[in-house]
Amino acid sequence: MKNLKKLTLLHSNDLHGDFLAEKVDEKLIGGVSRLSGYINKVRNEEKNVIYSISGDMFRGSLIDSEFQGLSTIEIMNMLAPDVVTIGNHEADYGLAHMLFIEKCASFPIINANMYIKYVGTRLFNSHFIKEIDGMRVMFIGILTEEVLKNTKSEGVVGTLIDIQDAVSEISKICDAYRTEDVDLTVLLTHIGIEEDKKLAEALDPACGIDIIIGGHSHTLLEEPCVVAGIPIVQAAVGTDQIGRFDIMVDTDKNCIDSYTWQCIPITEENCPRDEALEKVVSEYKDYTDEKYGRILTRFPRAYTHPKRNMETELGNLLAECMRDQIGADLVLIGSGSIRKTSLGPAVTVRDFLEIFPFAEPAFGFRLTGKQLRHIVTFMLREDSFLDSEHNEWFQFSKGFCCEFDRKNHQVISLKMNGKEVGDEDMFTVVMQKFFFENIGDFLDLPSEEIEKNGRPIEVATKAPNLLEEYFKDHESIKLDDEQRLIIHT
Repeated sequence: MKNLKKLTLLHSNDLHGDFLAEKVDEKLIGGVSRLSGYINKVRNEEKNVIYSISGDMFRGSLIDSEFQGLSTIEIMNMLAPDVVTIGNHEADYGLAHMLFIEKCASFPIINANMYIKYVGTRLFNSHFIKEIDGMRVMFIGILTEEVLKNTKSEGVVGTLIDIQDAVSEISKICDAYRTEDVDLTVLLTHIGIEEDKKLAEALDPACGIDIIIGGHSHTLLEEPCVVAGIPIVQAAVGTDQIGRFDIMVDTDKNCIDSYTWQCIPITEENCPRDEALEKVVSEYKDYTDEKYGRILTRFPRAYTHPKRNMETELGNLLAECMRDQIGADLVLIGSGSIRKTSLGPAVTVRDFLEIFPFAEPAFGFRLTGKQLRHIVTFMLREDSFLDSEHNEWFQFSKGFCCEFDRKNHQVISLKMNGKEVGDEDMFTVVMQKFFFENIGDFLDLPSEEIEKNGRPIEVATKAPNLLEEYFKDHESIKLDDEQRLIIHT
């Protein structure tokens, strides 16, 4: 006869400071008050409940950025997860601040593969074992270098390079506990759903990995993606939903006997409020509203940014406003740095800083026409049209126009201000620091090739300041209807 015990495993990922409920079709959706209410309700209804978060608690709201994550940690402490793994945005405020934040957390933060290069010391505990009702559930945190480019600027921090390195690290940890009675093993990853699939495929079944709970790609699933017998799940992004496993654990064989999984919407109907948490969030909101509630500018209508891998109204607008403010030939805005899907028609400081939150420098440099054609061709490679967390598009300022043959993967025409671009023509270009420092990865252009055209210079200490000043000086901003990318399929 089987020795079975029930475990309810709740999980979130990519909360991104999404603390406030939003009204959708006259109904309130999401917010940490009702998310906490649902978690507490399940904890009261079920005997064995664990709640985990798969990275990126930070970034996305003014409440988070104004206090550099300290507000988020206070709110997360009240939410009381049992275990959390690191995401790429946990490093946004710097390595030292990330380690300070970890000391402020009343919950364990794990990561198996961030380490100090010179001595090989891990920055966090690699795993955490939760003991509950006689069961031992092990969580291992995984992040690869692909999603942690920001720490390159720290110099002393290393991460796993790729999936094979992750497999090796997981195997070491699992081997260390092979003689101990671990009933269930869960990977908390922040590498994206496609990399999770590769990881599951590459794992040795002897490692005994039972579940992968992921993040980073903001994937909303209707059912688990099962690869090599391992269910892989995510819960999209923010607090509008939460993932829920109900698992029957075979404690003799140390494996899953059966399970169900669903993505639960966080709504008024099924989630009570956590009034104590709501009060804390309200105090932070009142502070930021008072400080950032003034109107910067107005648009004739809301401009949208529905997807990162396409030319968007909002992307065009931001690139053009920055170009006008700084006076370059061309501005490239990284699509991933635009953090919400629409802005306007009234634009407050809060609205702007939440949609464009990364207060990093902007760099100016020079590109030849040949180099410009190369980076556009690379950006429009076929896999960039897929909804992948590893692709990065750019939004272009006015005057740039590329006609592209997608079937044959070639530029038909490339013009600047109506004139066809020649290979030897030279242009001044501005990008945000993160994208400039990783231009080799994002646009296949080595930095040493750029430096042959002249030394890059920092043209603004904070890129958002350029846009904020432009908005202040223009009471009404209208988007031009000039198309930057004309793609023939």
